[in-house]
Amino acid sequence: MKRIFTLLTSISIIGGIHAQQYQPVDDKSEVKFAIKNFGIMTGGSFKGLEGNIEFDKANPDKATFDITVDAAKVNTGNDSRDSHLRKEEYFDATKYPKISFKSEKIVSKGNGFTASGKLTIKGTTKDISFHFTATAKDDGVLFEGSFGLNRRDYKVGGNSMVLGDNVTVTLSVFTKKK
Repeated sequence: MKRIFTLLTSISIIGGIHAQQYQPVDDKSEVKFAIKNFGIMTGGSFKGLEGNIEFDKANPDKATFDITVDAAKVNTGNDSRDSHLRKEEYFDATKYPKISFKSEKIVSKGNGFTASGKLTIKGTTKDISFHFTATAKDDGVLFEGSFGLNRRDYKVGGNSMVLGDNVTVTLSVFTKKK
């Protein structure tokens, strides 16, 4: 009996170390971007959020994020601009249908966490890091954060003289347990 109790205790402790599995809820999430165009701040968003998240606030080193958005589902509120952004010079959504982030390390930092990993846009992969928070909400978790990037690093927008280089990406990703 003592051995069975020890085994069950060990299994429950090991089971407690594993992060919870979540999936993004696209219609309750936002992936937004902002950039200067002709000197005026403009922006848009992406839909088609998919992926897998494993997360436990108490053990962020066990967390993983493997997330994509659909490049063809860019929305700036202007159909003509959206169509232009789907073309080769910008996101080339036919050839590169997904924009992805895959974490390599998550650490607790300040009032939240820092994610480090690989961001892939238009076939180009770069290392990024960003701060985010994780808040329990409706039997899931709301992840919120933002980061900056240079669009030219990802070959987006060519050599446009009127489009700024710096882009701010803001994330509000609601997830539910799998």
